[in-house]
Parts: sequence; C-alpha cells; structure tokens
Amino acid sequence: MTRIVVVGGDAAGATTAAQVKRRQPDWDVVMVDRGRYTSYSACGLPYWVAGDVESDARLIARTPEQHRAHGLDVRMGTEAVGLNLAAQTVALSSVEDGDYDLGFDHLMIATGASPVTPPIPGVDAPNVGVVHTIDGTRALLQRTTALADGDPPKSAVIVGAGFIGIEMAEAFEQRGLAVTLIDMAEAPLTSLDPELSAELAKCLSAREVECAFGQPVQAIEVGTDGLACAVTTDADSYPADIVVLALGVRPNTSLATAAGLPAGAAGGLLTDRAQHVTGHGNIWAAGDCTEAFHRLLRRPVFLPLGTHANKQGRVAGVNIAGGYATFPGVIGTATTRFGETYVARTGLNEDEAASAGLRVESATTTTAVTTGYMPGAVAMMVKLLADAASGQLLGGQILGASPLAAKRIDSVALAVWNAMTAEDLLGADLSYSPPVSPVWDPVQTAARVLASRLER
Repeated sequence: MTRIVVVGGDAAGATTAAQVKRRQPDWDVVMVDRGRYTSYSACGLPYWVAGDVESDARLIARTPEQHRAHGLDVRMGTEAVGLNLAAQTVALSSVEDGDYDLGFDHLMIATGASPVTPPIPGVDAPNVGVVHTIDGTRALLQRTTALADGDPPKSAVIVGAGFIGIEMAEAFEQRGLAVTLIDMAEAPLTSLDPELSAELAKCLSAREVECAFGQPVQAIEVGTDGLACAVTTDADSYPADIVVLALGVRPNTSLATAAGLPAGAAGGLLTDRAQHVTGHGNIWAAGDCTEAFHRLLRRPVFLPLGTHANKQGRVAGVNIAGGYATFPGVIGTATTRFGETYVARTGLNEDEAASAGLRVESATTTTAVTTGYMPGAVAMMVKLLADAASGQLLGGQILGASPLAAKRIDSVALAVWNAMTAEDLLGADLSYSPPVSPVWDPVQTAARVLASRLER
C-alpha cells in the first residue's frame, strides 16, 4: 500500500493529507504533529485575545478526531526528528509510542514557522510571550485576567509594529490596558509606503496607543518577582505587565536542511510549482516553511500567509494523488485592521520596486468609500504604483474607516496579478450602487490619476 507521511497538521499539511485521502481512499495517509491541535486559524488568535472570538474551539476548523473520521492516521504529540532520504524513512519521537522510524513513498514537509525571539535580557520572563499557537495564546490570555499577585494587568508592551503587532495593540486596547507599541522602524507596517503608514500611526495615537517608533529594544526589565516589568529601548523605558513579541517568523526547516534539502535566501525550502522540493520527486513541501515564487520580483520570497499555505497544500495533495496542479506564485496581498481603521496592500511598495531596479510612477487619492450622500460615506486613501515605462501596475495600498475600503485591495491584486495597466484598471467594469461605491470606484479614481501621470 502506498504510504504518505505528512509532517505538520495545520493549514498546508492537513490540506494535503485531506486532498490525498479524498482522491486515493485506499492509500495510507499518516499525519504527524508535535502539538495537540490540527487545522486551526492562527490568524484568529489576536481576536480571541480581544474577546471577539469566544473560545479557542471556534478557531479550530477540524480536530484530530474529525480528521481520523475521514480516514487519516493522525498522530499527535509526535515530532519528526530525522529524515533518511535514501531509505525513505522519517524518525519520529512520540509522547505515547516512544521513538521509531516510519517508511514513506511520499513525504510532505509542512513544518511551518517559528516566532523570532531577540537575544536580549529578560526575554524568558513568564509574562513575555508570542501569539502563534493556541496553547501559547491561552497562557497569554490568562495573564490578561490576573498577574501572579492576583491583580489585573494594567499595561501591555508590544515589540514589533507589523500585522500581528497592530492586531495585538487592538486586542489589548479593547481589554482596557494601556498599550505601548515599539518598533525600530520609523513607522508601523513598513510594507506600506510612508504616507499610509503615517496615517495609520495617527489612528493608533488617536486610540491612545503610545507609539515608540524608531527605537530598537535593548532589554526587558525583570522585577524581583521574576516577571517582566518594563521594556527598555535606546530612548526610554516603558512599563509593562505583559510583553508580546511580534517580530515576525522564520521558517522551520532544520529537519529538512539537515537531510540535505535545499533552502533559499530566507531559509525557506525551495520547491517547484507542483510543490516538489527542488530536485526530489517524492519529497514535497508547502506553507510557512517554504519560499514561494513572486510574480513581480521573479524569484523565491518568504511570505508566510495562511492563504498561501492552504493553496499550496491543495496543489501538493492533487499532485501526490496523481493529478495535476500548480501554485502560480504570490504578490503579497494582505489586510488587517486597528479599531475602525482598515489597511491593505498588494504587490510592491516604492522601496521594494526601487530595490528591484524598477522606476515607478504613483498616485495617491482620498475619496469616499461610498457615494457621498449615503450614511457611512467615510474617507479612504488609495495608492497605486505602476512601471513608469509600460504602465503595468506593480502594487497598491489602501487605508480607510470601513471594511469596504480594505476589501477593494482584491481589485488591485487581480489587476497586478494579471499584469494590467493603470488604463486597463480604469476601464474595468466594476460595480456601482450608492451604499457600496461612488459611481467612480475609489480604486478607479486612483487609476485615473495614475494613468494621467503616465501620459506625461
């Protein structure tokens, strides 16, 4: 019997396993994971902390028991500790079954990524944490209820002002804590261009988040009780009952690279578009442990997103089971919110375009998210970038006080994805109704300004 071993039971791994079993029900599909949970939404963890999601159970799409009911051999508390590619075996270490080797015909590596932890004093204090797993987030959530002395916490410091940092600032602000957001960069969300990130910083300050930007963290101060009590930067010290590190993630590839599998510049495994690990016909990889082909930069990049992981897992599952599918690449489309402010981006920003040797023209416009005479006609900013010579759209960014603003990034993403020009987007047949859009959609208003500038 053909055996597929999947290492990792979240988005990419579970999608692969389910896809293979659905297409090849007689195959032995074994999915191992060192944790306790499968198929859960890590992206929803900040909203659990905020209280928007009532329990961790709401974040779990499919439990181990549910996967088993669909025919998968799911082994939790089981870590892959070694690979023998010549023998086609994976060495496993199980809490219940001890150490053993398991043979495979195909191996899927979906080991995800781990949070970046800076090498600074105090980082190991028990009230310093990350938002990455259900168990880790539960421990953090318990800290928001009471400290070691039983008193509720009053202040939280978040180190890192990327997507997770912004979402955690909102979560703690909703819980009534005094929030400080620290980043060594001069503004939040550096994947945005300065004019939009500056607007986001204003929104943070308006909700009384203390923004300490342009300040590298030097240490986390620990009190006599062993708990973190402040975060020190090169400019100041900020009191903290809770500290969250939100400094991004690195791909978990030590298992694979120790076996000689190839990794890229960012440390992620390299694959072809079928999700084979490069040079290995029966070894596959998907999700946050991989690098993906960037359609604009034309090279592999590390962009860990759940959307990519699920799509790559599907592609791998189809191909392992004997079908044909390819993963066409990424362009970095993402969105989040802070309070009533929604932000989104896709493609390249100005710095990324310049680093790639591209000369761009851009346009930034502010319009109403709906027809101006309708209730809720709040403002939204749109920035579009295009190649100065060809007019091809290279990226876009949006900020506005409505989800209707942020979701429009998908129109821009499709235009960038399909190499459309500003003129193409300007002429596209988009919908109009006063409650949802002006007669000129805000994205097309920006495209009109950009197309005019490109004509000069």
